[in-house]
Amino acid sequence: MLSEHERGAVDRRVGEASPVREVFDQLPLLVFSMAGPELRLVATTAAYRAFVGRSEVIGLPVREVFAETEEQRIVEIFERARATGEPAELREMRAHFDHDEAGRIEIFVDFTATPRLGPGGEVVGVTVHAVDATERVRERRAAQARTDEAERRYEQALDVIDALQRHLLPEGLPVLPGVRIAASYLLADAGTAAGGDWFDAVALADGRVGLVVGDVVGHGVAASATMGQLRVLLSEQLAATGDVLAAVRAADAAGERVRGARAATVCAAVLDPATGALEYCTAGHPPPLLAPAGGAARYLPTTGAGPLGVGAERGPSAVRAERLGPGDLLLLYSDGILERPGRPLPESAAELARVAADAAAADRIMRGDVELAVERVCAQTVELLTRVTGHTDDITLLAAQLAEPPAPLAVTAVADESALAGIRVALDGWLAGAHVGAGNRDAVRHAAVELITNVLDHAYLDSAEEHAFTLDAALSATGRLSIRVADRGRWREPRPSADRGLGLQMAQRLMDGLRVEHDERGTSVTAELRLTRPARLITAGLAAPPQVGAQSDPLLVLEQPGAPGPRIRVDGPVDAATTATVRREVLFAGSTGARSLTVDLTGVTHLASAGVAALHGLVALHRENGTELVLFAPPGTNAGLVLSLVGLAHRTADPDSDSDPDSDPDLGSAEEKDGEGGG
Repeated sequence: MLSEHERGAVDRRVGEASPVREVFDQLPLLVFSMAGPELRLVATTAAYRAFVGRSEVIGLPVREVFAETEEQRIVEIFERARATGEPAELREMRAHFDHDEAGRIEIFVDFTATPRLGPGGEVVGVTVHAVDATERVRERRAAQARTDEAERRYEQALDVIDALQRHLLPEGLPVLPGVRIAASYLLADAGTAAGGDWFDAVALADGRVGLVVGDVVGHGVAASATMGQLRVLLSEQLAATGDVLAAVRAADAAGERVRGARAATVCAAVLDPATGALEYCTAGHPPPLLAPAGGAARYLPTTGAGPLGVGAERGPSAVRAERLGPGDLLLLYSDGILERPGRPLPESAAELARVAADAAAADRIMRGDVELAVERVCAQTVELLTRVTGHTDDITLLAAQLAEPPAPLAVTAVADESALAGIRVALDGWLAGAHVGAGNRDAVRHAAVELITNVLDHAYLDSAEEHAFTLDAALSATGRLSIRVADRGRWREPRPSADRGLGLQMAQRLMDGLRVEHDERGTSVTAELRLTRPARLITAGLAAPPQVGAQSDPLLVLEQPGAPGPRIRVDGPVDAATTATVRREVLFAGSTGARSLTVDLTGVTHLASAGVAALHGLVALHRENGTELVLFAPPGTNAGLVLSLVGLAHRTADPDSDSDPDSDPDLGSAEEKDGEGGG
């Protein structure tokens, strides 16, 4: 028992019981306290009673007050706190209980269960302070649901974009008798799954093959849509005319009509597998790389023609000629393989030439990776060059290698079932030698077996003729494989039946076309199939991930008032992020083409394709206005190498110096770049 003096001290320290009760009850807190072994409720705030929807709970065991929570093991937490004297704290505990007004509800609470001590320090009860976390949890769940839905829609969008990308690119590359072709494609950003690079290989009617690699400025669906239009236009022009220059001129005209096509770059070529004759045009694009059989790789000269839609000259000099020998490999590529982070252009170009040549030789790196040298070059070159540096732009490779055409297959066999095994072996060997892909190979084999089975079942019924047949297979110069099965038996008109004629039906469905011919000498059935091999669309898991590729050097565009005429200097990177700034400054300094201007590019640390396209457009603008935009880039500088590579006219000696201007060659002309080889 407390003495009168002790009770007075408590009153002075805590306050009178009635005000304390009123203050406690009106606290905007969810607080309740329990006492005794049964944890009977001895105090609750009004806020707590309103929260749980129960007003008369004092004196009742907590298990009785919330009997519906028995299986939720909530009371056990309070009991453990009383038994151990240790506080318990839980965040966002979920509970279901019966509210007097709202019925069965679900809540989430943060709570702290603190043991309450008696005068002697013993645990006499537990006080709980709770915070309603229901809205917080619901909001977070709703936000997560929105995030999940956004991710689901994003994945669906990626699937659509990926399907779009695959449909805009060729379904496959032609399988031709005298040249082997392969391609690979790596997106700059796997998150967008849409890019502006493209490749194409078109079998021409005269046995030649058109080869194209192009690059539309930018990324995303818009760039892909533009790419698709240009790809179809070029392929149709090549198929119709077989003329490189005519095809590029048509694409150039499209640069004025097709949104986004302006400043796209293209390398288009036509190769004759029979003679090795090559004609090509580099419209603002890096030149082809030639890897001779057993020799060192070298870059072919650029043709000097600028990108599409910038008013570049497209005369006869825009096309160059070369001749390939047996086994020589030609590689067309986009600039993403050269403009890799941290690699100066000369070093990057030398790496590409070396790695491509090594990949073409099976005994140098990664043996047994893929079947053909062109496939090794397209796959291994991307993998090896990006694994250290990463990549910031789309990368496209298209390789073509002259090869010995496969001789036609001709097999004669006795018409019985024992001949099928030998026929399969002979046909499989020939298909493998012709490098027919697995999907086409299965279709051809299946169709041939069906046609032979048709001979076995029907050709020699009731006949004394020698039971023999022939199987012929050949690959045309345009990539169409034909198989012909002929016999000397007697033709029988098919009778309608559910179990007859299925072999011919299956062969017809497996192949592109089926033709039956018969006379008194026998019957022949010819089936044809246009052969293709798939290109390699490289995913992020098979190559180094894209890198941000931001340049550490700042971009500086400075006027040079001491020059004899209008002149600015550009230092730092001219890439996708800074090109707009550079273009704006050049337009301002040159009064939008109204006055001649010199642009000093000596200090440019990185000149990307976006920057090259902008410079082409600015040069064309000044030319249309009767003024001149002079680009100054000394030999050995990054800008000088890139401008020489793409054939954009520029000065290598300072045009404002006192030196003899006649000693300053124009490196934009193809004739004067022969010694540089673009690499």
